[in-house]
Amino acid sequence: MFDTLSDRLSAAFKNLRGKGKLTDADIEATTREIRIALLEADVALPVVREFIAKVRERAGGAEVRGGLNPAQQVIKIVNEELVSILGGETRELRMAKRPPTVIMLAGLQGAGKTTLAGKLAKWLKETKHQTPILVAADLQRPNAVTQLQVVGERAGVPVYAPEPGNGVGDPVEVARKAMDEARAKQHSVVIVDTAGRLGVDEELMKQAADIRDAVSPDEILFVVDAMIGQDAVTTAQAFLDGVGFDGVVLSKLDGDARGGAALSIAQVTGRQVMFASNGEKLEDFDVFHPDRMASRILGMGDVMSLIEQAERTFDAEAAAKTAAKLQKKGGKDFTLDDFLAQMQSVRKMGPLTKIFGMLPGANQFKDQLENFDEREIDRIEAVIHSMTPAERNDPNIINGSRRARIAKGSGTEVATVSGLVERFFEARKMMAAMASGKGLPGMPGMPGMPGGGGRKAKQQQQKKAKKRGSGNPAKRAGQGAPQPSEPQPGQLPAAFGGAAGGGDFELPDDLKKMLGGGK
Repeated sequence: MFDTLSDRLSAAFKNLRGKGKLTDADIEATTREIRIALLEADVALPVVREFIAKVRERAGGAEVRGGLNPAQQVIKIVNEELVSILGGETRELRMAKRPPTVIMLAGLQGAGKTTLAGKLAKWLKETKHQTPILVAADLQRPNAVTQLQVVGERAGVPVYAPEPGNGVGDPVEVARKAMDEARAKQHSVVIVDTAGRLGVDEELMKQAADIRDAVSPDEILFVVDAMIGQDAVTTAQAFLDGVGFDGVVLSKLDGDARGGAALSIAQVTGRQVMFASNGEKLEDFDVFHPDRMASRILGMGDVMSLIEQAERTFDAEAAAKTAAKLQKKGGKDFTLDDFLAQMQSVRKMGPLTKIFGMLPGANQFKDQLENFDEREIDRIEAVIHSMTPAERNDPNIINGSRRARIAKGSGTEVATVSGLVERFFEARKMMAAMASGKGLPGMPGMPGMPGGGGRKAKQQQQKKAKKRGSGNPAKRAGQGAPQPSEPQPGQLPAAFGGAAGGGDFELPDDLKKMLGGGK
């Protein structure tokens, strides 16, 4: 959703790099680019004006003029102001002192309230260890009650639905009776799904206000479709005046709209964005962290969310066993079955493009991520499942005839099988090196890696270089030096595009110049 905004902001900051000091003209040009980027993202005009004024004021002060790196200082200012307009600090749900806690959902029809009710219930059940119940108080929309029952079943949460809906029943009475049901069955949270409005409908707005008065909710969450742009702000203000709400939930953040609602709604209404829904699955639901969202918009990734997602997904005991295998015998106990289990664990975290998108600098590889074929993982699984237990346990026994059989069984080419086995050996070697604290093999210049660790390590590498012979392949062949079968220091492993049979890895000319190695 924020790809276009991220690209425009990155272009604005690019012009500042290399400058020793910012002039007023630089600040004016940069803020103009930022203003255009925000307006194109459909951010509300009053929000844009206030944002630009603050950035210009801070960028024009001693805060930047005394800095050694103006570009980084301006990015820091923009990041802090983005966090501010997104709501500042993360806001948690208010829980009632005496259960049950009542959460009422309100919003326009089609915003995704019913699905979100299930997502919120599942999140409360699994992460907060609550016992929620869903209440079908949307009796207007056709099949809304049925939809909530299906969502509740998928989430593993009970649904209170005494009326069939489709225009039959009193939603206020349903909500009132749901409170008695929750107390009787000791549910700690009640989530009330109300009817959506096609617009600012006075009758339905009064109905929402009546439900609010009947159940006295601890939290009223306004669910807004993040794809509707500045209209979200207008609707939010109407709901704020008619019913009132305590927090905002952004739905459909996985869409390709311009995302102005997310950057406008908290600033205009003064109500915090509390949750974000970014997909159709019940697991596609996150607490909204303004600082992390600002970091994503600026292309700096979201490592904290990635770590939290990994902690929820990975089995700590299984991970410890895998680490133990990698630390012993140079990782030779790590089999293709373990490799497949690791891949499947990563896949549980969600689409790989989404996971990689959380890494800092991932926006530089946006095109490659968009073109990544998730089915490649299915092909790898098919190849491994086509192997015998002995082959998965010791891939060294996979000869030509075995590769042909595996390729036929998995519906792939022999080259695909060969490539997978080769990549497995490279991956195992790197993971074993990291597990034993030696760092990545074949990557010089860092502690614990060949070429790193100070003067002593450098002297040792020079001695090794003399023993190896000349760095020129032709001279080395003349000296009778054997061609290495494994990646040498400075050579990329085959898994990352290096030649499987050896050959020195050459840095690009531009990188050589940057590192001082070029003329």
